[in-house]
Amino acid sequence: MSMENDATSASATLRTVIGLDDALPKLADSIVVLIDYQNTYREGVMALDGAEQALAAGARLLAAARTAGAPVVHVVNDGGPGTPYDIRAEIGAISAPVAPAEGERVVVKTFPDAFHGTELATVLEELDGDGPRRDLVLAGFMTHMCVAFTAQGAFRGGWRPTVVAEACATRALPGPDGTVVPAAQLHAAALATVGDLYGTVAARVADLTG
Repeated sequence: MSMENDATSASATLRTVIGLDDALPKLADSIVVLIDYQNTYREGVMALDGAEQALAAGARLLAAARTAGAPVVHVVNDGGPGTPYDIRAEIGAISAPVAPAEGERVVVKTFPDAFHGTELATVLEELDGDGPRRDLVLAGFMTHMCVAFTAQGAFRGGWRPTVVAEACATRALPGPDGTVVPAAQLHAAALATVGDLYGTVAARVADLTG
């Protein structure tokens, strides 16, 4: 009998194997972290497939969080002057549909994991207040990069991350064999990686508000 997995069936996730809970959190009991919703991903060299649809979903998530009274943290990547991530220029600014409101915290990072070298963990602990509010709802750009790595950082720090799939997007990349890995495939693979161990994945914003 073959020991290989059937290519048409999925293996059990690591979360299932080690007994982690896969229940989605309630938005009102979570802290929402919006990652790198910057203008650079909407046009030019860094434009993402499905960026506008994901941004619209991010705006719905933000509106729902504000309505539910969930704390919101905005994360922005700063690549410095002359780069597509210059937060001092319009190209690096947070896009208007998800712009921070007065009182919402903004964390600046320079590494894919938003916890690395930043005050994010401290900010989250402050927002946690009397707690326990350990669920983080993550969304943003790019799925395979800063979203996935921040989910990993959250898991490592003892938080329970959930990524909202429809509010994330990425771009096609070259594969190791020279073929192109489509953005949709890379997006799905990144979410599957998160769901294997680091956190849960909500397909839609509505899954957290229903």
